[in-house]
Amino acid sequence: MSPINTSARILIVDDTAENLAVLGDVLQPDYTVQATTSGERALVIAATQPAPDLILLDIMMPGMDGYAVLGRLRQNPATREIPVVFLTALTDTQDEEHGLALGAVDYIAKPIRPALVLARVRTQLEAKRARDVLRDHNIFLESEITRRMADNEHIQAVSIRALAHLAEIRDTDTGNHLLRTQAYVHRLATCLSTHPRFTATLTPQYIDLLARSAPLHDIGKVGIPDHILLKPGKLDGAEWEVMKTHSALGAAAIEQAEQDVREALPFLSLAKEIARSHHEHWDGSGYPDGLTGEAIPVSARLMALADVFDALVHARSYKPAMPTDDARDIILAGRGSHFDPAVVDAFEANYTTFVDIAERYNDAP
Repeated sequence: MSPINTSARILIVDDTAENLAVLGDVLQPDYTVQATTSGERALVIAATQPAPDLILLDIMMPGMDGYAVLGRLRQNPATREIPVVFLTALTDTQDEEHGLALGAVDYIAKPIRPALVLARVRTQLEAKRARDVLRDHNIFLESEITRRMADNEHIQAVSIRALAHLAEIRDTDTGNHLLRTQAYVHRLATCLSTHPRFTATLTPQYIDLLARSAPLHDIGKVGIPDHILLKPGKLDGAEWEVMKTHSALGAAAIEQAEQDVREALPFLSLAKEIARSHHEHWDGSGYPDGLTGEAIPVSARLMALADVFDALVHARSYKPAMPTDDARDIILAGRGSHFDPAVVDAFEANYTTFVDIAERYNDAP
């Protein structure tokens, strides 16, 4: 038999003082006992810390009867988990079934039989203790899972940033390009999340993955020879054809990473889409696959606009920075040809935000 939990608190609710005295005499040697003759007062005591571990509740009471008290206990988050044992002189099984249906854990019939009361109380306290242990264990497990997921997300973010910087280090013109395009894409996605064409795709989870994956859009540039990637002037035709291969190279590298981990990682799938298709044009004139319209992944359509805007408004070795209003005009002119019209509309609606992002993460002079 398990040792008696002498720290347990038991609340007795009965409108008859004699019954309270009898139950108190039975329980007080082993437990801390509180007592009241009022259902209303019982609700106050039950909601006060430290809360009782068990309530012995009379059914037939004037004013608020035991059924009403139990109903109120179950409505209050602070008291709904306290087990309740009904005390009753009723012998109709329908009354017992009704009380159990309301949430009582047991019945004790009057007149009181001390040995039976102690046995029933012990059983219910042990059950509560087991539930409390299980609840605390579950809370710990949930906390541990949350912590590990946060650690994994942090590791992913750091890994993505490190990989993206491989391309950024080789292309010294890009500066804070990764931060800016990530912010642009996040803003566009958030704006379009209520658009009928995008609402099914641009869920909060997708937007989070999209922003996390965006910095890998130019990872393929690590495979471009220095004499082309770092050329200070305009590329000739042959050089441009080599430069265009960076999108396919990036997608291939990410696909290899997917095969290496042998596990489907959503952020890698999005990163692969963006890397391969962010130079596709709405009218099919882009590369590497000549995709048109809705065949272009949503992620790549957003990155296409973000990438072009950022390239226009920031200096490169082969060109000066363009005024943001001029860049805006070029983006608007590309509506329906270079860019998805809805994405351009979202850009126009958030133009001042784009300018703020460009200034906030401006490259050091």
